[in-house]
Amino acid sequence: MSTKFNGFPQDTLKFLNELKKNNNREWFNDNKPRYITSIVEPMGEFIIAMQAPLKKISPHFIANPKPHGGSMFRIYRDARFSKNKDPYKTNVGCHFRHEAGKDAHAPGFYLHIEPGNVFFGGGVWMPPNPVLGKIRTIMVAFPKSWQLVLDDKGIKKLGGIQGDGLKRIPRGYAQEHPFAEDLKRKSFFLLQNSTNKIVHTPDFIKEVNKVFKATSPMMKFLTKSLELPY
Repeated sequence: MSTKFNGFPQDTLKFLNELKKNNNREWFNDNKPRYITSIVEPMGEFIIAMQAPLKKISPHFIANPKPHGGSMFRIYRDARFSKNKDPYKTNVGCHFRHEAGKDAHAPGFYLHIEPGNVFFGGGVWMPPNPVLGKIRTIMVAFPKSWQLVLDDKGIKKLGGIQGDGLKRIPRGYAQEHPFAEDLKRKSFFLLQNSTNKIVHTPDFIKEVNKVFKATSPMMKFLTKSLELPY
């Protein structure tokens, strides 16, 4: 595969649109060749093209093009505990996780492609309580470092740090703490939304890389908080 990426084919979003209307195994099996050529192969090319730019941001995040067990998310849904029994996701994405992480809850960079809902960025999503505890502890212990993250121009341009939060500040922290809203967070991430059109152009990978670089101050803080190299 080439290290240059010119954009996802037009059929990528078309396939996902059609899958949404025909979310069943018969249709998917009939269209499996399209899934390979319009989803799996171009996503592999995107991941390979991101290896060098990602290494410049940090050499500790993995861009693995393997279609199974690599950076690309599986399209098959786990519907065992869901009321929605559709067998397939109607989006495609990839996660460049930290080398020390074993799942999507580790710090990482993320890409999500869905008709009408394209976004990318970085952070840590719904980590277990011990991980959250470490982040909160370092935030309070090194307030100047966290404030530098909050004040960073690139981060502000992305709209600031996001993440669902608890209704109340966690036990052990002052209710009026200056970082109260951040201490409540259950996730920490930065995202930029984009358009369907850019997905098909060479500018797409440039835009993704630009956003990944902009998240770097937060990503470095989160990674270091977990005693991991950045």
